[in-house]
Amino acid sequence: MDNNEQKKLLRMMLLIRRFEEKLVDLSKDPQKLGGMMIVCTGQEAVAAGVGAALAPEDVIISNHRSHGHLLAKDAEPDLLMAEIFGRRTGYNKGKSGTLHIAAPEVNALCTTTVVGGGIPIAVGTAFAAQYQQKDFVTVCFFGNGASDEGSFHEALNMASLWNLPVIFVCENNIYSGAQRLEEHTKVKDIADRASAYAMRGEMVDGNDALAVYEVVQKAREDCLAGAGPVLIECKTYRWGGHGTNDEQLYQPKDEIARWKEQCPIKKLKASLMQAGTLAEQEYQDMEYEIRLIVERAVQFAEASPWPDPAEALEDVYA
Repeated sequence: MDNNEQKKLLRMMLLIRRFEEKLVDLSKDPQKLGGMMIVCTGQEAVAAGVGAALAPEDVIISNHRSHGHLLAKDAEPDLLMAEIFGRRTGYNKGKSGTLHIAAPEVNALCTTTVVGGGIPIAVGTAFAAQYQQKDFVTVCFFGNGASDEGSFHEALNMASLWNLPVIFVCENNIYSGAQRLEEHTKVKDIADRASAYAMRGEMVDGNDALAVYEVVQKAREDCLAGAGPVLIECKTYRWGGHGTNDEQLYQPKDEIARWKEQCPIKKLKASLMQAGTLAEQEYQDMEYEIRLIVERAVQFAEASPWPDPAEALEDVYA
């Protein structure tokens, strides 16, 4: 990445962080945005790094921690915020809310809260690309808990067997809900599971956006060249609980503090400033611009109409 591209990567991580911080604040007021929010604070480098490596025609399939994935795939903050608010102007006309957003306009085709539920869907879209001889890859995001689901193993087996252009991105943030990785599997590194299906497995520092970008870019090139699927494990950490209603009683305070020292935003900012390619004032200007974008998104959402109850049965297919 050149300097300008690295700055764009930093900007995207900032947008994800500030967008979700605003969601957390709004969710504290039932008159604004009542209910639990599931956010990716601390994990922004995965979404931003993956998004930067993809082309517009590439497809993503996301999970319950999806806001960052969608923004990194160039979803419009206004439309995303309106959907989270349940408004008519949102991506799904206010019908999906925060947990099931799809944005076909940017090829973000599915968000599912079913653990491991998106992995077979990603195999389906990758099969469509191969069958129709189209040059795009599918990226599927999931957590470490999903790698213990039967759907994970069945999907990886089929993707390998058919040599499909799909990249499986495991965001290993140590916890699956309130359960630590070592409490639900003996496998230390999820990437090792790739060998069971004769596909390449990669591990990367999930708090290093540049490293994530590079490994996904290479995986994308290989997929398009016909080399078959890749499993990428991004080692990262969620600073908060599973959702905003989670008091984090199971997360050691010193563990949280250690991971906060590895903040992906601070890491890339420091690298750019050390290289002399980013000035503090430029960073502050970036912060100001992003905060304006988020505030405008909230204003757009609050000013948008609620869906008409008569529309409840529209866009429903059997």
